[in-house]
Amino acid sequence: MNKQKQAAVTADLADMLIGYAQRYENEAFLTGDPSWFMHQVTGDANRETMAFLASCLSYGSRSQFMPKIQQLLDSASGEPYEWVRSGSFRQLFAADDHRCFYRLYTCATMHSFLTAYEQMLAEHGTLGDYVRRNADDGLGAVQAICQYFGSHGISTVVPKDAQSACKRVCMFLRWMVRTNSPVDLGLWSDFIDRRTLIMPLDTHVVSQSVRLGLLNSRCASMHAAIRLTQSLAAIFPDDPLRGDFALFGYGVNEGREV
Repeated sequence: MNKQKQAAVTADLADMLIGYAQRYENEAFLTGDPSWFMHQVTGDANRETMAFLASCLSYGSRSQFMPKIQQLLDSASGEPYEWVRSGSFRQLFAADDHRCFYRLYTCATMHSFLTAYEQMLAEHGTLGDYVRRNADDGLGAVQAICQYFGSHGISTVVPKDAQSACKRVCMFLRWMVRTNSPVDLGLWSDFIDRRTLIMPLDTHVVSQSVRLGLLNSRCASMHAAIRLTQSLAAIFPDDPLRGDFALFGYGVNEGREV
């Protein structure tokens, strides 16, 4: 980490963010968060699948996308892995149905996305098995996921490459890799080191990070996400993405306490 970044992480800033992480990484965080859905199913394959589906729909207003994720869970009758692998999703989404499902996603878009996911499961067993064979760190995992769906023309749902911040993919990886958390599942902790994860970055997090001096650019790119992760690693060296909860807490409290 360069001197500019080291200087930005003062003792007071570190103490504040450590305090927020301790305060907000708890079961109550799940309420109203898309991570809640992966805790509503049983079995590792179901949890992984539900987490991926939830992450892919997690943009825009929570009041709008949370009911859409619930619709997928309901359609799958609590068995999202089999729902995708067996092609049962076609009962909900048809290839020629161009009605809007959620924002940029039409029903046909969801059909194409889930068909590609179905093929991945047929080829590899699980998304985790695919990533295990194609990546050994956080950035590699982002690239592998983007590459697979990009090769199937699914850039609307999953970014076509890792040039953008890939916020939802990075968030999904946080759920899959981090251990000892009441929120994250840690299903992939045996082949991805949590210290290599990349911070989920959107314009709101960029704004917070610039205000705190953790970033000096307002561009929400993969480069910026990696720079922010490096800054957070100075505070949470064994687990940089604990900073995700810290910045969430900062965002909740900044008007009163900062």
